[in-house]
Amino acid sequence: MAHEHPHEHSHDAHDHAAAHAHAGHHHPAPANFNRAFAIGIALNTGFVAVEAWYGWQVNSLALLADAGHNLSDVAGLLLAWMAALAARLQPDARHTYGWQRASILAAFTNAVLLLVAMGSLGWEALQRLGSPEPTQGWTIITVAAIGIVGNTATALLFLRGGEHDLNVRGAFLHMAADALVSLGVVIGGALYLWQGWGWLDPVMSLGIAAVIVAGTWGLLRQSLHLLFDGVPEHVDLPAVQAWLEAQPRVARVDDLHVWAMSTTRVALTAHLVMPQGHPGDDFLREVSQGLREHFGIQHVTLQTVTEPMLQSCHERPHP
Repeated sequence: MAHEHPHEHSHDAHDHAAAHAHAGHHHPAPANFNRAFAIGIALNTGFVAVEAWYGWQVNSLALLADAGHNLSDVAGLLLAWMAALAARLQPDARHTYGWQRASILAAFTNAVLLLVAMGSLGWEALQRLGSPEPTQGWTIITVAAIGIVGNTATALLFLRGGEHDLNVRGAFLHMAADALVSLGVVIGGALYLWQGWGWLDPVMSLGIAAVIVAGTWGLLRQSLHLLFDGVPEHVDLPAVQAWLEAQPRVARVDDLHVWAMSTTRVALTAHLVMPQGHPGDDFLREVSQGLREHFGIQHVTLQTVTEPMLQSCHERPHP
């Protein structure tokens, strides 16, 4: 809610509080990906079993590594799904924002899982390079081709939400990475049939791991940034400050804070210094609406004051 400076009349403060209590709550509901998560988990769990069995049967590092990678993806999808469900839990007296941040934590954990899986794959590939072993090309090609179809289909289920939800983007990257790995395995199997290169299997694994690590690094960096209340990348903080200060009767803006409540919702708090006094509830509603429309900030809390506060959140208290 927005509050008045103590110099303002008490009835104005009360009206302001009642009218502006949760302006940020009027936002579109996040997309529901329950069906996508359920299908993705089912498809990948079945494929892990098939891929691990045949990888063991034909002694293919690429298939076994891909099966391990897919298993980490099943765990990642479960984690992302639980986080998406947790984010829908209603706030209570103990968790006034609810459990929305679970989606950011899931995106971060998802990235870590993928990097660990690729590190393990890379290490095993380096070990195998020293002593290449024969395998069966057609079996590798067939199993990996099934993986391409299943992983691509799963990735497409999350495609439409990846631009707006970091948690869903993490799930999409996992599935897209799986499809890429499977494609590399198919190519490796074909080249093995053609040339009989025993070293190709581990080399392809190393190359695929490098590509996936490069693609996952951004997800890790962004999710870690949001976990520490960093300003979301799509929000230009100086532009927000300038826009607020350009509003009628606003002399300056103090204690401006913008952070991510979840992978889809952004919050803002600020002091609006307005020497002429309370501007009225309509003004505050318009400002909140403008922040949503121009900057994608859904949860807005503004405190109006007639003069700057003696100490801002950025200043250290005097000893």
